[in-house]
Amino acid sequence: MSRGCYLALCARPVQFEKANPVNCVFFDEANKQVFAVRSGGATGVVVKGLEDKNPISFRMEDKGEVKCIKFSLGNKILAVQRTSKSVDFLNFIPDCPQLEYTQECKTKNANILGFCWTSSTEIVFITDQGIEFYQVLPEKRSLKLVKNQNINVNWYMYCPESSVILLSTTVLGNVLQPFYFKGGTMSKLSKFEIELPAAPKSSKLSLSERDIAMATIYEQLYVLYLRHHSRTSNSTGAEVVLYHLPRESSCKKMHILKLNRTGKFALNVVDNLVVVHHQDTETSVIFDIKLKGEFDGTVTLHQLVLPARSIQPYQIPVAGPASVTNQSPVPCKLYSSSWIVFQPDIIISASEGYLWNLEVKLEPVVNLLPDKGKLMDFLLQRKECKMVILSVCSQMLSEPDRGTLAVIATVFDKLNHEYKKYLEAEQSYTMVVETGQSRGNPLLKRPVRTQAVIDQSDMYTHVLSVFTEKKHYLYELVIKTLVQHNLFYMLHQFLQYHVLSDSKPLACLLLSLESIYPPAHQLSLDMLKRLSTANDEIVEVLLSKHQVLAALRFIRGVGGHDSISARKFLDAAKQADDNMLFYTIFRFFEQRNQRLRGNPNFTPGEHCEEHVTFFKQIFGEQALMKLTTF
Repeated sequence: MSRGCYLALCARPVQFEKANPVNCVFFDEANKQVFAVRSGGATGVVVKGLEDKNPISFRMEDKGEVKCIKFSLGNKILAVQRTSKSVDFLNFIPDCPQLEYTQECKTKNANILGFCWTSSTEIVFITDQGIEFYQVLPEKRSLKLVKNQNINVNWYMYCPESSVILLSTTVLGNVLQPFYFKGGTMSKLSKFEIELPAAPKSSKLSLSERDIAMATIYEQLYVLYLRHHSRTSNSTGAEVVLYHLPRESSCKKMHILKLNRTGKFALNVVDNLVVVHHQDTETSVIFDIKLKGEFDGTVTLHQLVLPARSIQPYQIPVAGPASVTNQSPVPCKLYSSSWIVFQPDIIISASEGYLWNLEVKLEPVVNLLPDKGKLMDFLLQRKECKMVILSVCSQMLSEPDRGTLAVIATVFDKLNHEYKKYLEAEQSYTMVVETGQSRGNPLLKRPVRTQAVIDQSDMYTHVLSVFTEKKHYLYELVIKTLVQHNLFYMLHQFLQYHVLSDSKPLACLLLSLESIYPPAHQLSLDMLKRLSTANDEIVEVLLSKHQVLAALRFIRGVGGHDSISARKFLDAAKQADDNMLFYTIFRFFEQRNQRLRGNPNFTPGEHCEEHVTFFKQIFGEQALMKLTTF
């Protein structure tokens, strides 16, 4: 049933008391909190949020029906609207007055449509005649009007992520006026007009707030308009029109998402994807405006990325005493008429008492998008993409889904492009910081390494390692190929510019190439120095590869030859079955003994008796180094 479902409700929703005649439920889009208000607050208010570990519970006097209730950012001041003329405030700050205080709207005969907190102490009243921006002074239990603007308002919408309030104005309601709030200031942005599907026959409100959403997509603010085409239109269905709303310039229509169906829709934005829910078919579709669309000279037309699928089935656990909770969970009614959708990714069922985040599941997408190039373009833009991308790469190189060389090359080119982009950004940032230019640029930020940045270690560990038992197979292959073809200059370049990442096995490989290419010894030492690696471990690795002389040269190079175990090296030399090698190593330690103790003989504590006997058998007793006397 859930196969191929690429959307899911989060596993840990916020659970609250269901809406009923006694309990009213409200949602605050800025703090992402649900308020359950019982009997106007007299028998209790419970506030739960997605990030809150502990719910807030309190009581307040029942002064009439609550129309709207929200905490300021940081939960320090509570605002409650009970009438269309005023908003009541209550401090939740220690050592501050706990009595309620009230602010009436300034405009005469105006009705308050709602309010929005823009900071911990700043609030905006939206009335049918304009907008009023206040600073709240909790210690004085009063508000100070900062700025107001008179304008006829039909309805409003707030995007807390970008601090923009959108007002619907004019008789038809399709002229939208945005306001931006930051640091105690209110800025009026350029107003713009939403193109209605057909000329309205009467002068009445034609644009409903149900058909408008505001969301940040790829770090840009967009107004999304769900345009229901009239039945006489030649179009095959509804569409979502995206208007880009920059702070500096005027709003511009940029994208059209073709839904190819009609009916009741709802919009969410998840992981920079526009999700369109369709109630009639109980399915959803997704659009990605970063993917290539069809540009008609003005706007880009986008078709859905994947076939329509339902949200993954969700089970509601049965609540109750422990003796009863072994009952089977109840399937949740998806796409219920009681669902309310909030931006960017919130779905609330007031009748069941749940608040969910909507999530995108990337694994099912792999089988629904056969074009691997398009699949990579899609995955590289997603937050949690790394393991899915590596899984796709692994699949492409394995039977039975092995891709053609052209497809594999396309995928690897896209991954390399992302990696290169990140490295260049990191390099530019480092250069700016090192040259001191960052002091005059407070906005300068270090590039963020997203999951789309896949480096060699990721690729080796999760994709290429299955093709070989040896570690660092790829590096060995590259180095040995370069040496085989005498491309030593290129090998130098690869190491200098870290095309081949520093590692112990790579350093050992370079040491072993010393007889073919003498500078490899120094390259290896330089790499080990950069790694600050334990010298004993390197010696062990070299001895295990029977590189006894290379191990001795290395330990001399780092100055550790006076403390190394003679027996360990003599064991390795003997196992190599090379008498001259054994002679060289034996003679080295005799000379070390002479230099350190004034006697070439080994002490009993060194346990080298069998090696002395072996030396005498091969080279005769006269070959032993004589004690030098003065």
